[in-house]
Amino acid sequence: MTVKETTMFDQGTHLTLRRDGVCVVLKTPADGMPEVEYWGRDFGAAGDENTLGQLDAMTLKVATPKEKPDAALRPSLLPQGAEAFAGRPGLEAHRGGAPVFVRWTKVDVAASDEGGETTSVTINAQDDVNDVALELTLALQPGGLITTVHKVTNTRANGDPLTVNWLESTLPMPKLVDTLTQFTGRWPLEKQPHSAALPVGSVTRECRHGKTGHESPWMFIASKGEPQWGEGEIWACHLAWSGNQTYRLDNLPSHEPLIGAGELLGPGEIQLNAGSSYITPQVCFSYSPAGLDGMAARFHDWLRSLPAHVNPAAKPRPFTLNTWEAVYFDHNEATLKKLADRAAEVGVERFVLDDGWFHLRRDDTKGLGDWVVDGEVWPNGLDSLAKHVHDLGMEFGLWFEPEMVNLDSDCAREHPDWILAAPEAVPYREDVSYRTQYVLDLANPNAYAHVHDQMAALVGQLGIDYIKWDHNRDVTEPVHDGRYGLHEQTLACYRLFDELKAEFPSLEIESCSSGGARTDAGILQHADRIWASDSNDPRDRVDIQRYTELVVPPEMIGAHVGPSPAHSTWRATDVSYRAAISLEGCSGFEWNILECCDEELHSLKAFVALYKELRGLLHTGRVLHADFIDPAWRARGVASHDGAHAVWVVATVTNLRDKLPERLRVRGLDASRTYRVRLRDEVGEVRWGWETPQWIGAARDGGFEVSGLLLENVGLQLPPLWPMQAVVLEFEAV
Repeated sequence: MTVKETTMFDQGTHLTLRRDGVCVVLKTPADGMPEVEYWGRDFGAAGDENTLGQLDAMTLKVATPKEKPDAALRPSLLPQGAEAFAGRPGLEAHRGGAPVFVRWTKVDVAASDEGGETTSVTINAQDDVNDVALELTLALQPGGLITTVHKVTNTRANGDPLTVNWLESTLPMPKLVDTLTQFTGRWPLEKQPHSAALPVGSVTRECRHGKTGHESPWMFIASKGEPQWGEGEIWACHLAWSGNQTYRLDNLPSHEPLIGAGELLGPGEIQLNAGSSYITPQVCFSYSPAGLDGMAARFHDWLRSLPAHVNPAAKPRPFTLNTWEAVYFDHNEATLKKLADRAAEVGVERFVLDDGWFHLRRDDTKGLGDWVVDGEVWPNGLDSLAKHVHDLGMEFGLWFEPEMVNLDSDCAREHPDWILAAPEAVPYREDVSYRTQYVLDLANPNAYAHVHDQMAALVGQLGIDYIKWDHNRDVTEPVHDGRYGLHEQTLACYRLFDELKAEFPSLEIESCSSGGARTDAGILQHADRIWASDSNDPRDRVDIQRYTELVVPPEMIGAHVGPSPAHSTWRATDVSYRAAISLEGCSGFEWNILECCDEELHSLKAFVALYKELRGLLHTGRVLHADFIDPAWRARGVASHDGAHAVWVVATVTNLRDKLPERLRVRGLDASRTYRVRLRDEVGEVRWGWETPQWIGAARDGGFEVSGLLLENVGLQLPPLWPMQAVVLEFEAV
């Protein structure tokens, strides 16, 4: 077949997408894959062809394509070697051992409008030489977040299947970016940022944990200099997928840098027979002219707009007590009922029974896969406890780890073929524990039905309101029916979430994975809450939470007050500090509060009441952070969208560097209004040095009144807080 010659690079008509301050300008050559000419701040007049012609003249690197540059003038939305792109191709595939290099013979572009503006585009491309079809959808979501999804189809009627090695999404950034921020971490110290010079060349970073993982890249964030919270331009990418991942950067001399991501596929995992397709996970791109806070706001707006998102205004996020750090595996009905009584007494609204309730489960080596109540530990079943909790006016929650199985379980003994692993990996090496558990193959219909039916039976029988869904083991060597099976396993997990919630419409599910190892925007479209970390040490939590919030809105982040010293670090902290940091998410207790003295109980009651008073703002407003020079400070606020109300938590994590502390410039307020500033010390006594700023006296006694203009541009002189202390400040327009 003769391939039609096209003049594609930087040619064709313009197509402009606009929404919520973001603009994307595409060039759409005839029968060529569109290219991104611009992605960034909405410069207005985007429909003006004169303006777009000026944009062409300003950005094209040669006058005409006939000047024969050494490489494509601009990579397309799916960059390939056929475009003279020398970086990592967007699609790599083969058929019968021969490489498939796609060349589009026909491309159709269809735009969709919303509110009078184009907000999405669907590109259907056909390669009649290699018998490959591609559908690419790029959408500007509420908040200005970009999402992309690719669907590739084998259109050859017979012969060898089309094997897809990878299919990834990219967008360009201007040459001015010089810094890349990504993340690493461990249990229980997730979301640790690392900023460095933008690497040169085509580079990738992969995550092979079978889930998002503690050391996940989490995001690629490009900026000029280290990113700031409140100012500066940001171009960021996040993969909305809970399996293995590839993050990529193409920083080549001939092009603007490309940032992107995609699912990391296993060997031969995607083999497309005639007419079959592979659909990629969503890749999210966030541009911000207002620093990391502006970037995060786009994710929050999008996730809050999704139909499955629980609206905190309609159902306030319950204050939760989870029993893990209270009793661990030591389950006793009488003790747990007393704990429920104490929880209700201090104002808890949701009581969650953690690991240890099911068949054989006296430690972490047995029982996973047998989701039936252990009659020896619970001779009356869980019915009595669930009724007791409900009678106290609280929701009842229960812990499961549905994707896992122990060999010492009825499930594994009766169905060893349900384990997602290479046969030679069961049992595994004795010197590698993987928590003595294996992965249950949910892509196996019988295994899926087993888990679903046992869970659904308990939800219906006990009236379970909430599931804490854990996922502790990495997924290694995931072999399903002789082939790599992680893609299907991840989709089956999502399906199980959705089916349970469809059967029980009031049921909420939290995604936990050894803490924060599965907190991506993929699972967030199925779960109602995530557990950010197994560390309840507030000194670590304050940073884990602020970087988790780059994607996850605060009402979806479990943030509990634990005992002191913390079980994860053995660091001791005041209850006031632990409570203040807990206000930055969906608060609760991870603590045996039966052991609390009267003074502690008084503080906990006051804290729960404060949380309930403020959560309407904390879980619906815009999240903001202050930029400080002194690395000891952390300040995080939530402001209502009309600027009338804000709450800031100001904390230290170590000794202050200077004798004179910095001032807190309070963003998110209306400069033309006057505000009453109150120091909310219900969380307990806060300790600082010998100098107390003058405004604090009034803030403790009815409120300090000051203009929004001064608060934002001058700022409040902070007291010299001792290490690991925090103040809660409320700002209300008068």
